[in-house]
Amino acid sequence: MTLVRLWPVRLCNTPPPLAERSTPRPTRTARRLHAAISDPSPRCSRTPPRIELTRRCATHRDSGSLPARSEGGFAMREQFRNHQTQTTCWDHPKMAELYQSLADLNNVRFSAYRTAMKLRRLQKALCLDLLSMPMVCEVFDQHSLKQNEQLLDISQLITCLTSLYQRLEQSHSNLVNVPLCVDMCLNWLLNVYDTGRTGKIRTLSFKTGIISLCKAHLEDKYRFLFRQVASATGFCDQRRLGLLLHDSIQIPRQLGEVASFGGSNIEPSVRSCFQFANNKPELEAAVFLDWMRLEPQSMVWLPVLHRVAAAETAKHQAKCNICKECPIIGFRYRSLKHFNYDICQSCFFSGRVAKGHKMQYPMVEYCTPTTSGEDVRDFAKVLKNKFRTKRYFAKHPRMGYLPVQTILEGDNMET
Repeated sequence: MTLVRLWPVRLCNTPPPLAERSTPRPTRTARRLHAAISDPSPRCSRTPPRIELTRRCATHRDSGSLPARSEGGFAMREQFRNHQTQTTCWDHPKMAELYQSLADLNNVRFSAYRTAMKLRRLQKALCLDLLSMPMVCEVFDQHSLKQNEQLLDISQLITCLTSLYQRLEQSHSNLVNVPLCVDMCLNWLLNVYDTGRTGKIRTLSFKTGIISLCKAHLEDKYRFLFRQVASATGFCDQRRLGLLLHDSIQIPRQLGEVASFGGSNIEPSVRSCFQFANNKPELEAAVFLDWMRLEPQSMVWLPVLHRVAAAETAKHQAKCNICKECPIIGFRYRSLKHFNYDICQSCFFSGRVAKGHKMQYPMVEYCTPTTSGEDVRDFAKVLKNKFRTKRYFAKHPRMGYLPVQTILEGDNMET
């Protein structure tokens, strides 16, 4: 099934379109961007890292920050020591390399796609794109992860992650290095959900992180996440929904992209969802799914991640009107204002346009090859838009997501 999205999408304040060129040539930024998004993401190699490492549970006293007292004494969290440089840091060296590689994607103009492409690279590096939801649920049941408010310490997290990756290794033995995958996934989860370095995260946070990046249909993920915060009767109130959205928004927040998704205060998103449900005191799963299908601003990064994954192997029998790439690999953007006008993802993400085409003109996105029916439908839309002026498109911009009103916000529901 082809996923379609009307453009332009404005998720943040973007710079004005590049100056029109009569003979467009790839810029240095566009060439770097093309190399970054076409470079396959490395997985956790089965070859162990050359740097000699010691993984240990360290107290905050080691890092120089003030300790947070827990029942057993100082809060614990994993540290890695590099014996060559005699330095200690919170990130595994392979994770540090991965984070550095994500900087290549900062030239992607639209924040939803910039975030999704970073998460896709992270997902593949942690081998979570190979992890099916039934396998994840079996491990959750095996370790009795029923109480979502329960705190999991590092040893419990390692035990659960080891079970996950050992099962995954049975079907992908040539791709999965269990110790390295466990270290890196644990590293990522702690960076996302343990910013205070307490050495513990909630069960709900653990489930949210794993399910968001696992291999499953998008709506199956929505249903699973809703069940985690729903009551025994299958309904969810504002407080429970706030917990779910708070844990979800931490994923783009850790990448420094949270401002584009409405900020870290999820109260406006909760209010938007319950307004969609006609301000009922509780929410049922069907209404939540309908709201999520609108791709609310705070959660739009997740469906975009799925489209990025679907577009990786897509090949379109069309030529980019800017860089002349043919066939177009990845996303294809077809103009709904001009006939036979297509843009590849590299040119679109870098904001390049050809003479006579404006960024405010509507476009349709394809992450899979088009069908004859879609070609006919788009032809009819182009014909209709031919009679519309530039002023019309400026006054009627199309947004590919449900914006969240952040003015006059209520109380912060993060805590």
